[in-house]
Amino acid sequence: MEEKPKGMSRVWFMLAMPPFLFLIVIVAVSLYFGIITQGDAQAIAENVSRSTPYILLIVQTLLLLTFLRTIQADKLAFRNIGWQLPAGQKLWQEVLIGVLVGVPLGFLYIFVLSPLLATVQRVVGDYVPPEQLLPSLGSAIIPFFVANVVLAPFVEENIYRGYAITRLRQRFRVSGTFFLSSLFFGLLHWAGGFWYIILTGVVAGGAFAGLFVWRRNIVVAYTAHLALNLVEFLLVWLMR
Repeated sequence: MEEKPKGMSRVWFMLAMPPFLFLIVIVAVSLYFGIITQGDAQAIAENVSRSTPYILLIVQTLLLLTFLRTIQADKLAFRNIGWQLPAGQKLWQEVLIGVLVGVPLGFLYIFVLSPLLATVQRVVGDYVPPEQLLPSLGSAIIPFFVANVVLAPFVEENIYRGYAITRLRQRFRVSGTFFLSSLFFGLLHWAGGFWYIILTGVVAGGAFAGLFVWRRNIVVAYTAHLALNLVEFLLVWLMR
């Protein structure tokens, strides 16, 4: 049976809403600091940067609540989202595959892709300064841990892989679902700059989407995402 337009409208909403939600939270935080600093532009920028972990925590919490509300209205998608493993698969195997992908990907991000990203930002240009993201994340380590390790893998994998790919495959080929899932996943990370959008969408988004489609479950993609973010958290913690 063809998917009802109302059902697909929920998918487009869940894909397009997170980047705008991120923008709204950043604008609200900027206005708050604008009031208490009497419009000092430099002070606003510094305070917003130091508040990055709290902004992430707010955004991830709101995304979780929105996703739960969407799933409540779309119970069929919830049953097909992929937390129940297909016959013949074992939980420990899926977790192991996720770790074997996520941990090397985390080190690749930190020691290869992040320096490359900073070089491209300096040479080509970007709308954010190079090498500003990781230091700002360490300004409040506990909120960053909750946002980036506890919430982000669960929330983002449910939205961009489990829910979106499952629904989009009813309308598009696998290549189309890969592209759309990775595109919107990259756009969620727009605050890191244009090149960070490309990097996150292609590398992380592509890897997680590939795992989800290959293994036909969300456990492996969630584990890989969790492992990557945990490696990133440990580096930020050590940098402090």
